[in-house]
Formats: sequence, structure tokens, C-alpha cells
Amino acid sequence: MRIVIAGGHGQIALRLERLLAARGDEVAGIIRKAEQADDLREAGAEPVVLDLESASVDEVADRLRGADAAVFAAGAGPGSGVARKDTVDKAAAVLFADAAVKAGVRRFVIVSSMGADPRHQGDEIFDVYLRAKGEADAYVRGLDALDWTILRPGQLTDDAGTGLVRLEARTGRGPIPRDDVAAVLAELVDTSATAGLTLELISGSAPVSVAVKSVAGN
Repeated sequence: MRIVIAGGHGQIALRLERLLAARGDEVAGIIRKAEQADDLREAGAEPVVLDLESASVDEVADRLRGADAAVFAAGAGPGSGVARKDTVDKAAAVLFADAAVKAGVRRFVIVSSMGADPRHQGDEIFDVYLRAKGEADAYVRGLDALDWTILRPGQLTDDAGTGLVRLEARTGRGPIPRDDVAAVLAELVDTSATAGLTLELISGSAPVSVAVKSVAGN
């Protein structure tokens, strides 16, 4: 498969790129800064320099043409202000989804957040973040041209992955290593039977492949 990842230099994205490249997929990661390119090459991915906060739908669609799947793993990051929650966590996700539709890429996986809700109340930065992620999710759900899956991990950690997860429509809160989030994403990209599902993810007792097959109805 050819898979294009938005937010290609993110902590989850770099892990995902390594996994996909190791299994023989062709991977491209969209990054904002040219100096990040070597990290992607080291992970086995082709770096694509493009700023999703200023790019047009046509520009992004050009980078997506010929792909079998698109993964939105971009984020403004914990140090960013309110404005970038809207321009990255919401607007860039919407742009990437529209570009996937234009490029004819049906398989679309978006990394969201547990608690994301377009009706979430509050003005603190994390409130704005959850609202922006929820609005992006709602937009993607409305696109019939995409076979979308929304993944909402719990509290992200840098602990070594265990390969054991709980993946369900509702899991309740809990931690999850970024390693295991990447492993689940790699399986989801390959499992179009999960299209139309919004899934929460925390550490659990099921091997990743078993957990994904279970929610896919296999």
C-alpha cells in the first residue's frame, strides 16, 4: 500500500512510519519544516514538505493522488495557543479530508482524542482543543466519499508498547503508550471493515490484531 500521513514528524506518526515501512508499505509523511526530513527518511518514509495551515485543497490533493490510504496524525501540540487548535486540529483535518476526497483516496483514518466533542463547553486551551477535534471528527463523518475510521486514544505515554489494548466504541479513560497507538493505526489502515467506526483506545488485554479484528466484526 501507499499511505500518506499528515503530521509526519509527530511522535505517533514517526512510530507508524517505521511500522508501515518495515512491513513493506510505501509511506509518505507531510511535514512543515524541511529540517525534519532526515528523521522521516530514517523511519523509512518519504518526506513531503507542505504547510497544512496555508496549503490549498488542490496542493494537498496532488500529494495524495495514487495513495491507498490517508492518515491524519497532525496536531498543534501542547505548547500551542488557542488559534492553532482551530487552524491545525480542526482546519487542517478538514483540509486533509477534502483533499483525500478530491484525490480519490477512500481509506481515511484520523487520530482524534478521547473526549472530543463539537459541543464541548469551556474556554481553556484544552476545552478549545477538544471542541476543535470534535468538529473535525463530525466533518469527516459527513463525507460519504471516505471510508473513515476515527481513533480516540486515552492518555498518551512514552512507555514501551505492550501490544495489548482495549479498543471499543467506549472504553472509559486510561493510559496508552504511543507505540501501541501506532500499532493499532497500522492495523486500522489495512482493515477497511472498520470504516464508519469511532473507536476509543486504552491499554488492555487483547493483542492489537485481535482487538482490531474484533471491532471489524471478524
